[in-house]
Amino acid sequence: MRSRLDGCGLLLVNLILSVLRDQVVLAVRQQYVPLGMAADEGQDVITLTTGKLSADGVSESVTCPSCGAVSLFIGTTRDNFEGKKVIQLEYEAYIPMAESELRKICSDIRTKWPSVRHISIQHRLGVVPITEASVIIGISSPHRNDSLEAVRYCIDTLKATVPIWKKEIYESGEPCWKENKECLWADGGKDSKES
Repeated sequence: MRSRLDGCGLLLVNLILSVLRDQVVLAVRQQYVPLGMAADEGQDVITLTTGKLSADGVSESVTCPSCGAVSLFIGTTRDNFEGKKVIQLEYEAYIPMAESELRKICSDIRTKWPSVRHISIQHRLGVVPITEASVIIGISSPHRNDSLEAVRYCIDTLKATVPIWKKEIYESGEPCWKENKECLWADGGKDSKES
């Protein structure tokens, strides 16, 4: 659980910051920020797990009093692909690199949409049955536009850069590893949206 300052604690922090304002430079996540931001710093939660994902859990982890918008994306396993009946998906990841790329995405989001408060990215690994979530992204911001745009950017960038691979298992028993057509390495490094 993230800790929160009560009203008196926040007043004390602001009083101390007002005294130090001209004497201190503050950085959060390797970026200079206004001194007041430290009191209500955003949080990034990155989870790669074989367990079932929870939309409620993601929503709760990004909800905060200063934000009027929580935007979610939930990607689920569908039961068909190009006329073939899919019975489940299996995901694998190069976990250290996947976590690093997800942290980069969070950093990019905070640069592009500075009002974003909290970010949660959960991706399932292993077997994911039909209708269950394989990825859930939650982002909060004071107003909806920033969180909606940031969620779209997050899923698009995740699919393009994060080393997570999907195998579709069909009713016929045949498996098929699927190359993500949006990934940077699928087309020799060219932007797939240009082709």
